[in-house]
Amino acid sequence: VAKDLGLELSALRARGARLVSKDRRTYFSLHEKTGHLVTAERIDREQLCEAADECVLRCEMIVEGEM
Repeated sequence: VAKDLGLELSALRARGARLVSKDRRTYFSLHEKTGHLVTAERIDREQLCEAADECVLRCEMIVEGEM
């Protein structure tokens, strides 16, 4: 994620980067040492999407400060 944003990993941490979803659950997080996107908790497709054919989990990345 740091590489995709053109930031050093330390800058990503300093800016309080975090991922949030619509229901305010933390499904994903940023690995502290690598900046990689990782799952933060078990994701249950049946619980999230019930009977939907297509399951999409949307989240936003929040980075404080100007880019």
